[in-house]
Amino acid sequence: MSQNPLEETLRIPEVLPLLPLRDVVVFPFMILPLFVTREMSIGSIDAALSKDRLIMLTAQKDIVQEDPDPQDMYSIGTVAMIMRMLKLPDGRVKIMVQGLTKARILDFEQRTPIYQVHVEPIPEEDPPEMTLEIEALMRNVKEQLEQVINLGKMLSTDVMMVVETITEPGRLADLVASNMNIKVSEAQQMLEIDDPVERLSRVGELLSKELELLNVQAKIQSAARDEINKTQREYFLREQLKAIKEQLGDADSQDAEVEEMAELIAKAKMPAEVEKEALKQLERMDRMHPDSAEANIVRTYLDWMVALPWKKSARGKMDIQAAKRILDEDHYGLDKVKERILEFLSVHKLKRRMRGPILCFVGPPGVGKTSLGKSIARAMGRKFVRISLGGLRDEAEIRGHRRTYIGALPGRIIQGIKQTGNNNPVFMMDEVDKIGQDFRGDPACALLRSWIRNRTEASSTTTLTWRLI
Repeated sequence: MSQNPLEETLRIPEVLPLLPLRDVVVFPFMILPLFVTREMSIGSIDAALSKDRLIMLTAQKDIVQEDPDPQDMYSIGTVAMIMRMLKLPDGRVKIMVQGLTKARILDFEQRTPIYQVHVEPIPEEDPPEMTLEIEALMRNVKEQLEQVINLGKMLSTDVMMVVETITEPGRLADLVASNMNIKVSEAQQMLEIDDPVERLSRVGELLSKELELLNVQAKIQSAARDEINKTQREYFLREQLKAIKEQLGDADSQDAEVEEMAELIAKAKMPAEVEKEALKQLERMDRMHPDSAEANIVRTYLDWMVALPWKKSARGKMDIQAAKRILDEDHYGLDKVKERILEFLSVHKLKRRMRGPILCFVGPPGVGKTSLGKSIARAMGRKFVRISLGGLRDEAEIRGHRRTYIGALPGRIIQGIKQTGNNNPVFMMDEVDKIGQDFRGDPACALLRSWIRNRTEASSTTTLTWRLI
């Protein structure tokens, strides 16, 4: 066993005052300040200063315990010398201690008013013969400690200078362990390891774990920093764009228009896909110059989107007797026609989501075809829309114009829905036999596609009546 140089010049007494430590383990040759607040601990310091300034330091097993009993403290600690002592105005005592040697508490000589304990010094084992394995282990620990410092670990600048001069594995293990932020239980386990090579190997494991944690922490900080930089960059660009718009004189009006349109989109209660497309077009409009032709096209499109009654339906109660009375009030005679209409309404009442036949009225002008459509709408409790198809030659009048055209508008059916303010009005297509056909398409085919879609899509609730003359 090798003797500590301080032990050779300083004899360790058999009985020493005991100072329990809450959250730190003191290693040999370690110098650190301690703040002492407990009366018993202050008494132990006074007792040590009145003699040879030596004191036994050991860690508590439970750091929250105010008055630890002997079983609440570890039996192995460090004999230290009090180098300085300062009494603070708030009643605390600050001391500077230096660890001398490991020691074991044999028994408690005195328990009140301070702890006095019998101690037995634990000499350091003889340093092993330096082999390639031990030298590699020491070099690895030194390199790991340097990496820890480079990754931002707050350590004293003198630590690396002292580490480079150490040639004993035990001294290196104690110095590195004393400067690492590890748990009390882990530090105590390391203190109790007698073999210096084993202790140094344990320090290397803790340094490897610390390096992994620091690398992960560095990645998290780098990602957070990139996100902050991106957010700041977007903020500065938006501020620059705002300043440019203010210089051009169109900032306030366009921003107010975009905000107003966003509120209208939120209030329109559109389906999720439709709302997503509307917000996408609103974002496009926000990036455009307000006086550009494309901005006007997008603005018109959004105006139509928010004006349509997406969730507003007429909920009239279907009453066949009331429908018969309405038909009799509005029309005299026409018994077969009214009977067919009542049959149609009865089937519609039994099968609420009917995609069945469309009523078609044929007859000369003035016999009451249009008024019959109005009576059907009144009997169903819905709005009535009449669309005149006479002379219609452009297919876009039915299915709507392309949005890329200046002055593009939706088709007649969508216009009728907007006009009534309900999404299930009764449509009457007037003068179907007078639909034309030319190079702009076939309106009759477009109308047929609308009718087929009306039959197949479950969301449609519009009833169509056709009028032929």
